[in-house]
Amino acid sequence: MFFIIGAITVIGTVLAGYALEHGNFSVLIQPAELVIIGGAAVGGFIIQAPPKIMKLVFADMKRILTGKTYSKADYMEALMLMSEIFFKIRREGLISIEEDVESPKKSAIFGKYKKFASNHGNLDFVTDTLRTVMSTSIAGHDLDALLDTELDAHHDEALTPSKVIGNVADALPGLGIVAAVLGVVITMGKIDEPPSVLGHHVGAALVGTFLGVLLCYGYVGPISKNLEALAAEDHQFLMMLKVILVAFVRGEAPQVAVEFGRRVIPHQVRPSFAEVDAAVSKVKK
Repeated sequence: MFFIIGAITVIGTVLAGYALEHGNFSVLIQPAELVIIGGAAVGGFIIQAPPKIMKLVFADMKRILTGKTYSKADYMEALMLMSEIFFKIRREGLISIEEDVESPKKSAIFGKYKKFASNHGNLDFVTDTLRTVMSTSIAGHDLDALLDTELDAHHDEALTPSKVIGNVADALPGLGIVAAVLGVVITMGKIDEPPSVLGHHVGAALVGTFLGVLLCYGYVGPISKNLEALAAEDHQFLMMLKVILVAFVRGEAPQVAVEFGRRVIPHQVRPSFAEVDAAVSKVKK
């Protein structure tokens, strides 16, 4: 919703300002310029992005359009899931969660937290870490280093769509100049035409530069920054899970491990201590 509002605001204010100066809108309608700029931008995107990168870009674009980000409820759900797993380990031993970890879709615990379980990246991060803890005698500081390595690799991959779209944005002003130069070439071929005709062609050529700059700074560039923010948000959520898991492996009580995780949640979506304490108490019972 906010993406759509922003997109409408960009084009709306630009055209409104043009109208206030009594601009001729028919001059702005230049399909050929748009084909040159848009087609070249899409072609450049295809050249630099292998199919697996394209899938990441399209998946993140869907998130931008739907406006799906992590909410306070999402963080609370993760905290309660981790606390329930830890309480079960404390009561019945580490081996008691083996079936839950190996088959999370059939797990009674993961089944209670459907939104978390539907995110395969977060689910795999938790289950793979628990498998490591069950199958090895890894120390807390070693687990910390291992998960940091995984988070760094994940974050680098998550930033790829932003970098690809950023490259397209950087190319758009240049592609606008390409369209403008071609327009000038066409204009020079009609140099013997009346000034009114030449003026029309020069105006059409300049529209190419206008479109390239507008698309770069009004749309594609901001989309790149939005994708970067999504990657940072994913990293923050995984960081919370990592802090909780490491704290528990170090020997902290479930409530304390969950509190470690709560403290790294961004303030605008962080549950209060009282909210988490009350929810954890219900899980414990």
